[in-house]
Amino acid sequence: MPSQRTSMDRRRVLATLGTVGATLATGASTSAAAQGGNDRSERGRGNWKDDGDDTESAVLKTGTDRITATFDRQLEQELHHGAQLAIYHDGEFVVDTAGGLSDPEGGETTTETRHVLFSCTKPYAAACVHLLAQRGELDYDDRVVEHWPDYAEEGTRKAKTTIRHVLSHQAGVPAVEIDGQAHLWSDPDAIAEGMEAAEPVYEPGTEPNYHTLSFGWLVGEIVRKVSGRRIDRFARDEIFEPLGMDNTSIGLPEGEEVDVATLVGFEPYDQITSASSGVQSGTNQDTADSFNSDFVQQQAIIPAANGIGTASDMLRFYACLLNGGKLEGTRLFTPETIDEWTSLQAETADDMSRDVSGRFAMGFFLGGVVQSNLGVTAPPTAFGHAGLGSSVGWADPENDIAFAYVTNGIRERTEQDFRVGTMADTVRHELDSRSSHPGRGRAWGRWW
Repeated sequence: MPSQRTSMDRRRVLATLGTVGATLATGASTSAAAQGGNDRSERGRGNWKDDGDDTESAVLKTGTDRITATFDRQLEQELHHGAQLAIYHDGEFVVDTAGGLSDPEGGETTTETRHVLFSCTKPYAAACVHLLAQRGELDYDDRVVEHWPDYAEEGTRKAKTTIRHVLSHQAGVPAVEIDGQAHLWSDPDAIAEGMEAAEPVYEPGTEPNYHTLSFGWLVGEIVRKVSGRRIDRFARDEIFEPLGMDNTSIGLPEGEEVDVATLVGFEPYDQITSASSGVQSGTNQDTADSFNSDFVQQQAIIPAANGIGTASDMLRFYACLLNGGKLEGTRLFTPETIDEWTSLQAETADDMSRDVSGRFAMGFFLGGVVQSNLGVTAPPTAFGHAGLGSSVGWADPENDIAFAYVTNGIRERTEQDFRVGTMADTVRHELDSRSSHPGRGRAWGRWW
């Protein structure tokens, strides 16, 4: 029963991340971008001030002008300190903009500024598995133990777990002990052992519940077992480089300078609801501190959460999928793989890990629910993923749009839904030619 499992849900993971953040902040060096930003009260209130001119009003603007004006207005309102927005529509890259501040010293956020992507990393990790399936090296309905024998003992319910269950958050291990053992996150062998010791809290395949970090632990080890490569290296060689995602990686590559935008966890008085309540307990400065640390950015391998990248790179990923697996002459996936990847696997009205409804594909959430980071108007065929209170990427085949929106501020869910929902729905409205036809909105069941 869900009431017996509350200690294993995302609340525990986020609370753990907060503790980990406090530990890493005092026991590990922080990124160069984070140093000097120690006035938490000022950061929490959104008081990194940009002395630039006020942005022109968004009133009466249309098309991409209105989209970029809405983006600029959100920066004016200090809904985040720095952000990037990239849009692809009708076969063209139509928006690639950035603004605001990347660090407390006043560094400018540009389209090249790299950010921590949190759970926007999950689709990149899933892409590695889908590529292996496309090549015939595994099947979605293979049991995990066929590729990773030590994952479970034969005859147990854990041994029934399939690749499909893992990708659709139905593996039954939504939170595990290693989630809180940050010192082991750089050791794939230790992570694998931690997952081997984990016991499902429900029968795999019977219900979906968001696997906040364990999704990545499982996917990462499956990729390592099947390909012989760590997932960060596999993703670099097989996903990022072919798609021209030159500023994206899972963790920073060894030897690279730490030049990642500083994350800011907005404090309770800057939030609509209390940061100490339920699932939002992790959206605070302690979580930001943990992911600002050199250890998490440079040494850890967290396939569910420590992707580093830009909105323009993320957009290339979603544009490829929107185009049936091909981008600028490079075919990475077949249309059949994408159909499988984005098909509904499970849905729930009460995800015990997130406290919201959800429609799960294999590495994506699907649109069609009221509370969605893909936008209120996202159709059921839209697919994508958000990162903890900060960023989101999606593709909407029905409207022929791909969207990537990356920020450096961790916001409470209500505020995050507002800012990403406003941006997503503005994009759909302004790029949908149907909306300009008199009376067409009503014909299509829309309210504008």
